[in-house]
Amino acid sequence: MKRFYLFIFSLFAIGAQAQSLTDGLLMPKGSFCTGLLYTHDQWKNYWEGGLKRDNQNIGTITTQTVTWMGNYGVTDRLNIIAMVPYVKTQSSTGTLHGLEGLQDLSVSAKYRFFAKDFEKSGLRFFAVGTASTPLTNYVIDFLPLSIGLGSTNFTTRLTGNYHLESGWYINASSGYTMRSNVNLDRPAYYSDGQLYSTNEVKMYNTFDFSTMVGYYKNGIQAEAFYSQQNTLGGGDIRRQDMPFVSNRMNFSKAGALLMYYLPKPKNLAVRASFSYVVDGRNVGQATTFMGGLLYTIHFSNKNETIVPKP
Repeated sequence: MKRFYLFIFSLFAIGAQAQSLTDGLLMPKGSFCTGLLYTHDQWKNYWEGGLKRDNQNIGTITTQTVTWMGNYGVTDRLNIIAMVPYVKTQSSTGTLHGLEGLQDLSVSAKYRFFAKDFEKSGLRFFAVGTASTPLTNYVIDFLPLSIGLGSTNFTTRLTGNYHLESGWYINASSGYTMRSNVNLDRPAYYSDGQLYSTNEVKMYNTFDFSTMVGYYKNGIQAEAFYSQQNTLGGGDIRRQDMPFVSNRMNFSKAGALLMYYLPKPKNLAVRASFSYVVDGRNVGQATTFMGGLLYTIHFSNKNETIVPKP
C-alpha cells in the first residue's frame, strides 16, 4: 500500500498555511509573517478504487510534518508566500521502514485584483499562481512511506470572498494544477492494464474546489470548510496490489480552523486546524491535525500590531 498516501499528505499540507492561498486575507504592505506548523496525518482505511478496505500488512500509516512558511506583503494587494516542509513517515506494522527528509519548495503569488465595498459588507477576488518543485532527490516509488511524489507543479487559482462588517464571511476557491512527468528508479512499469518499457510516468493534472464559512474580527479567525479534489485521468489501484504514482486520486474532506492573535507578545498568533476525508477514490481516509505559531514583523513600524486584512 504505497504510492498515493503521501500525495494525500501533500494536499493537507496546503491547508496548513497562515493567510493561505484559498482564503480572503492579505498581509499589509511591508509585513512579514513567518513560523513553524506541525501536521499529524493518520489513516488505516483507504479506498482501492471504489472499494473501502484496510491492510494488516502495514496497519496505520502516520505522517508527521514540520513546515516553515513565510508570507510577505509586497503591496497591500500582493503577497508572496513560500513553504518548505520536512516530512517523516512510519507504519505501525509490517517490515517497511519509514523515510524522512525535506520535501518540496513552493512559492506563490497572491494578488487581489478586485475589491468592492458596500455599506456593511465587502466583496474581494484574488488570483493565485503557485510553483513547487522537489528540494531533494527523495524516493518516489515507496509510498505510503515516501515523502513526496517528485513532480514539479504549477497551480492557477481563483478565490472569491464576501464578508460582513460584523466579521462573518463566506469564501470559495478553485484551482487547476499542472504536474510534470516523473521518473522511476526502474526501467519499466505496469499501470492501468498496460506494460510501459520506460521509467517516465505521466502525471495527470488535478482540479480542486473548496468553500469556507467563518468569522474573522479583532484577531480571531474561526472557520468551517469543505473541499474536493479530482485527478483528471489515471487508473484505479488493482485488487490486492500497491497503488501507482499516476492513479486517479479523488477525495472530499471537511474540517475546521482556528487562529488567534495573542494580546502579548504582540503579533504572535496561534493557529490550529482539523480535517477528515469523508469520501474518496484511491486515497486513504485520513484524519489530520495541524498546530503552530506564527509571528508577524512590520518593517516600517515595529511597535504596531499587525493582522492580515481582507
